[in-house]
Amino acid sequence: MKKPVVLVTRKLPKVTENRMQNLFNVRLNTSDRVMSFEEIIKRSEGASVVVPTVTDEINAGLVSALPSTVEIIANFGAGVNHIDLAATTQRNICVTNTPDVLTEDTADLTIALMLAAARRLPEGCQIVKEKLWGGWAPTFLLGTSLTNKKLGIIGLGKIGYAVAVRARCFGMQIYYHNRKPVSEFIMAKLDATYWPSLNKMLAEVDFLSINCPQTTETHHLLDAERLGKLQKHAIVINSARGGIIDEAELAERLEKGEIAAAGLDVFENEPEINEKLFNLKNVVLAPHLGSATNESRVAMGARVIENIISFVSGQVPKDKIY
Repeated sequence: MKKPVVLVTRKLPKVTENRMQNLFNVRLNTSDRVMSFEEIIKRSEGASVVVPTVTDEINAGLVSALPSTVEIIANFGAGVNHIDLAATTQRNICVTNTPDVLTEDTADLTIALMLAAARRLPEGCQIVKEKLWGGWAPTFLLGTSLTNKKLGIIGLGKIGYAVAVRARCFGMQIYYHNRKPVSEFIMAKLDATYWPSLNKMLAEVDFLSINCPQTTETHHLLDAERLGKLQKHAIVINSARGGIIDEAELAERLEKGEIAAAGLDVFENEPEINEKLFNLKNVVLAPHLGSATNESRVAMGARVIENIISFVSGQVPKDKIY
């Protein structure tokens, strides 16, 4: 098999890049800065494969400008909301992603955000680092417990399920909203309650975890109206995609105390973040760390390579989306 020419838009784990260099005629991004529209087009000349990440906006304009040699976009990541799938379908460009391998680590990070926001860990860490701590006191930095609290999950897919399993270990009650209920087996295993109405579920939960993909239907799913249905003591966790929440509206409500706290790993216009969020003590901000473990990122790289090999061998890639 002739080695395919592969453009990689960001720096990947060394083990992944080494393997790609052995298998493909690969063009790496050693600087790791986000490539511009023009750079992607120029560097993909003669390439049959483009390997982007969530930081690359593969919009209709870019897709139409890609060289005719490009046959597959093998995304490094599970989410593909940054890729215009209608445009790739029109160009007959195959698109793959890397599902499953980041599920457990993303669920871990979701629980970490939940604990950090509920127990006010960032505030406490900052007080200690600034040498402002005067010692233990009965009413100092009181947070809230997870035990016996109602956790609402938007999107009980693989990651949502993994979050629910962990939350059950903390004694949380599981509520969830999906387009349709999960199997009775999973419902029984989690002792979960299905809410066909998202609005009604929001009014009942103590914690809310967003674990659905971002699509045209879920963009600003949590808008001003829906955020207004949350109780004042509710804590919002987002480890999915920033655009699912109206970030400006969330910041406003956190500032006014209409929502108790939030733990955010993703943002609407990454890496830009609503300025109000920086000044709020009741929000935990993380730099998109959901899959940021050596294990997940190496596994994602292996999945990308597997998809490329399948495609250039004339097979249907395991993770083909379109």
